[in-house]
Formats: sequence, C-alpha cells, structure tokens
Amino acid sequence: MNKAIFLDRDGVLNHEIYDYICRVEDFKILDYQIPVLKKLFDEGYLLIVITNQGGIALKRYTEQELAIMHQMLRNAFVAKGADIAGFYYCPHHPTVGGECKCRKPASGMILDAIDMYDIDPSQSIMIGDKPRDVEAANGAGVKGILIEPDEQISYEKIKEVFNRESLV
Repeated sequence: MNKAIFLDRDGVLNHEIYDYICRVEDFKILDYQIPVLKKLFDEGYLLIVITNQGGIALKRYTEQELAIMHQMLRNAFVAKGADIAGFYYCPHHPTVGGECKCRKPASGMILDAIDMYDIDPSQSIMIGDKPRDVEAANGAGVKGILIEPDEQISYEKIKEVFNRESLV
C-alpha cells in the first residue's frame, strides 16, 4: 500500500484570501511549502490535494479556471523535483443543491483517493488550516494536522504526529 500527505489547498498551498479565488491572477502559490513537501515526496509519500471549491456551484468561477490553477500548482512542484499525484475537489455548495458526500468535513474525497491510489490511512496525514480538514481526515482514518492559514508546514511536526498512536 502507498502512504500519502493529503493537503488542503487555500491557506496551505496557496495564499488564503478569505474568499473564493475566482481569478487565476489572484492565485498565489506559497513556494516556501514546496521544500518540506518535496522531502516527504522523496520519502515515498504521495502528495494529494483535497479541496472544497463551492465557488463552482455558486458560479463564481469555472472548472476550467480551477484546472488552470491546479496546473500552475503542479508545475511549481515539478519544477522543484516533486509532483502532486492528484487533485480532488468538491464543486458543491450547501446553498446550491444541498449536502453532498465530498464536501469537507465529510470524508468522501479522501476516501476516494485512498481507494484510487491504494493508500494506507494509518501511514498518511492530512494538513489543513481549518478544523473541517482534520475532521474529514479523521473520518477516513487519517491523522490530521491543523496549521494557521499560510503557516509554513513543519517536517518535524509531521514526523511527530506519525509517531503518535491516536488520531489528532
């Protein structure tokens, strides 16, 4: 089985603007996150993005614009010798069409990635900047790390969480 680092997007991999990122020119990658994630990539962890993108349901931006942003993110990682294995996004919003199984704090996107990439949840971690990210992880049997928006990811913190037995 594989092991993975699941990553929220806004506030973890790109600058948090506290609103939907509707324009490609407003998508600012947090380049300082790449070296620590490359180190984990080099240790055999798959890097997988798990992100709510309710702005699609609200018609604030399109799936094509989202795809451009995700390609920019992938290109930044590839340029530094790492890659993002997959991007999972929930295009739904509770005010448009009701609840779904993929929008965090539900675990649907993580469970889909676990199934698709044959991932061992006990050897994986989710990093997010909102409690719903950790809740989604825990619901899939994955440990979670909560960081502040735009906070640098700590390699030492990740290793410390892996050494704990219970979900955090």
